[in-house]
Amino acid sequence: MADKSPRLSVVMCAHNEEERLPSCLSHLTFADEIIVLCDKCTDRTEEIAREFGAKIITGSWDIEGDRRNRVLQEATGDWVFEVDADEHVNEELAKSIRKAIVDTEFDCFVVSVHNYIGKRLVRYGWGASYGTSAVRRLFRAGRKTWRAERVHPSFELTGRTGPYLDGALLHYVDRNISDMVKRLNSYSSARAADLRASGKIGSFANNFRRIFSRFFRCFVSRKGYKEGGMGFLIAVFAALFPMLSYLKARYDDE
Repeated sequence: MADKSPRLSVVMCAHNEEERLPSCLSHLTFADEIIVLCDKCTDRTEEIAREFGAKIITGSWDIEGDRRNRVLQEATGDWVFEVDADEHVNEELAKSIRKAIVDTEFDCFVVSVHNYIGKRLVRYGWGASYGTSAVRRLFRAGRKTWRAERVHPSFELTGRTGPYLDGALLHYVDRNISDMVKRLNSYSSARAADLRASGKIGSFANNFRRIFSRFFRCFVSRKGYKEGGMGFLIAVFAALFPMLSYLKARYDDE
């Protein structure tokens, strides 16, 4: 009798990830196929992905949502799991993924995320477009579509959402505080481009108000205070993100 178990595709978008890619791919042996989209890569990213047996897509995309949709188009599995090069699937999550997709009434599942800055696990304070503690990364093929946005694109995901899976996605967000600052700069620049493209950049007053609401949400509501100075920094950067994006959209040259 033919094997009727669902096939699982793992998809990834990568740009010059030769340092982090081998470790990420070594944690994906539970997949039936791996597809890596190499976006404007000039290092060994493509070569490394091939060494792990991945299917490769190469090209150049300015819009994050567009490249995520492109790699999804290549998935041939019944189910798809999205991963980034700075993430590791731990063994418990890998087993939970394979178990979840067998004969289920759900169409997607929620995955817990453990965020690291350097070697430090930072559990609290994430959110407000500057990190998350849970994601919907496992879904039936054809159920998810990303919107055409440059940073933190939103998406449409149809069907019933199941419970949290066991295990966690280990996300190595930044190596240090300097990397956190660089990320804030690059993310706000990309967001500014999205704002200019939309023709609706917002107002100074509204974004000024959001500084306080977002800081409170991250530092107090999401208990960033439990992380001490690191939680304070996450809250500050999350709070500044909309204002920096707005100011760049208004005053920077395109």
